[in-house]
Amino acid sequence: MGTGRLEAFSDGVLAIIITIMVLELRVPEGRMGLAALHAVWPKFASYVVSFIYVGIYWNNHHHMLHVSRRVNGVVLWSNLHLLFWLSLVPFSTAWVGDSHFAPAPMALYGFILLMAAIAYYVLQMALKSADGPQSLLASALGSDRKGKMSPALYLVAIAVAFVSPAISAAIYVLVALMWLVPDRRMERAVAARREPLG
Repeated sequence: MGTGRLEAFSDGVLAIIITIMVLELRVPEGRMGLAALHAVWPKFASYVVSFIYVGIYWNNHHHMLHVSRRVNGVVLWSNLHLLFWLSLVPFSTAWVGDSHFAPAPMALYGFILLMAAIAYYVLQMALKSADGPQSLLASALGSDRKGKMSPALYLVAIAVAFVSPAISAAIYVLVALMWLVPDRRMERAVAARREPLG
């Protein structure tokens, strides 16, 4: 089985997740000037960070499936496992914004990001297993330093959330920025595979 249906389904779910998050943003009541935005800045800030995270997952998911050739039952369930954790992002985003970055919501936010990172790793391994050790995906993944650093940083941020939610938030932003730097591993692997044919 190819990856087309899996990618189309995942794209739809991720689009719904983003839609749910944006629907949580409410127009400020009462005052009509820019000062009215001050009351909603925590919700907007948490939305922006979460939007970036979902966008990063969508982008990397697309690239990973682009270099994958086979899908089996393990891959399908691994993908659903990832989508489950990502589907909780709107809930934790709303709670973080409503609570103005309180410790418990910040820790929950990190826990969901941690579980999504683990689920993404599981999906990578399932795809790698389905395609085989000599696959394009296996060669593209390499050592995956960012993939290993992210869960460790999430664990630190979860613990720190109960001491300093601001530092916890900074760690979440740092990880997002780390992944915003384009990950060219998949593109390089595709280019390298095509070179001998040219």
